[in-house]
Amino acid sequence: MISASLTERLKAQDLDPVALIDLIKSALAEDKASEDKTTLATISADQTSTANLRSRKAGVLAGVNVAAAVFEIAGITEIEIVKRCGETVAPGETIFTVSGKTRAILSAERVALNLISHLSGIATTTKIWVKEIEGTGAVIRDTRKTNPGLRQLEKFAVRMGGGENHRMNLSDSALIKDNHIAAAGSITAAIKSVRSQYPGLPVEIEVDSITQLEEALKSSPEMILLDNFSIADTKRAVALAQETLLESSGGLTLESIRSYAECGVDYLAVGAITHSAPILDIGLDF
Repeated sequence: MISASLTERLKAQDLDPVALIDLIKSALAEDKASEDKTTLATISADQTSTANLRSRKAGVLAGVNVAAAVFEIAGITEIEIVKRCGETVAPGETIFTVSGKTRAILSAERVALNLISHLSGIATTTKIWVKEIEGTGAVIRDTRKTNPGLRQLEKFAVRMGGGENHRMNLSDSALIKDNHIAAAGSITAAIKSVRSQYPGLPVEIEVDSITQLEEALKSSPEMILLDNFSIADTKRAVALAQETLLESSGGLTLESIRSYAECGVDYLAVGAITHSAPILDIGLDF
């Protein structure tokens, strides 16, 4: 369904070509691309065209190969990539050019634009957050607050913006949150249970007070998530934790993020880079 060269490019970006093909085919079917009545009525079957994907705004690109895959699945094989994922783009710059049957280009246009605009929006938003804490040593990380079915792509976009990924799914590591603690009875009991059933699995635990932090430290988790800590309490936590990795989370804003980073935490969990990122406006022009 897609070329060998595109398949290899996707794999190099840690994207699953098979899963992506299924996603694109589903999106094209949802849009009934093969029944595009406007295009069928106005464009002859043998007409060919060349079109350019261009950015309308400045930003960071992600999903260039994803959009190319949409066109390849639609039957367009002449694609010239100009800009690559992770690169910045200026308004009016061409990202790639497609040539082929006009009907195929028009029927695939919206699905391709939806994906690349969304992913580039995440990459662009992530870069803004990353630049805000530049030089502090802290790292912006994403969360599992992603759109169902798009997690792999959205987390890829975070990487293109300079952020890092937290766990991809619930099986990657243990993140003990407040409801787990309540159900288990205590922080100590929750950590003990995880280590008993899954020895060797990295453990991160969420705490919402210095008292909980002190209890958590006694069990030596690999990481502690500081949920909605004030700046003052974050500084106290850094002093107490010493060798334990710390992650700040909850209510972080662009205005406050640097102050938290300067406290000395290792990571800053920002759900907004995936769940609230605006698209990067990209269009297709003949």
